[in-house]
Amino acid sequence: MLKFRKKPVVIEAIQFEYNEEGIKKIRDFCGEFVNTISKERHPGAKAEAEICTLEDGNELHVKHIATEGDWIIKGVQGEFYACKPDIFEATYEKL
Repeated sequence: MLKFRKKPVVIEAIQFEYNEEGIKKIRDFCGEFVNTISKERHPGAKAEAEICTLEDGNELHVKHIATEGDWIIKGVQGEFYACKPDIFEATYEKL
């Protein structure tokens, strides 16, 4: 089996906060790539943001769901995807 190391790449990311300012940040950051941002009305529910990705080419039919607290990352081709906080912390460091 071959082994690989991630290339050092600088990414842009924001953490999903479900409040008025957080929703504005997500919409500004993701633009047309974010659809619905909502929260179920039951105790303990986390808000969710539906993010379109480029995994299917240029059609944006594939959706990722970011939950409250997740990091939303802008990839090297301008695509967006969600990352759980523990994985983000293990993979990235702040510049």
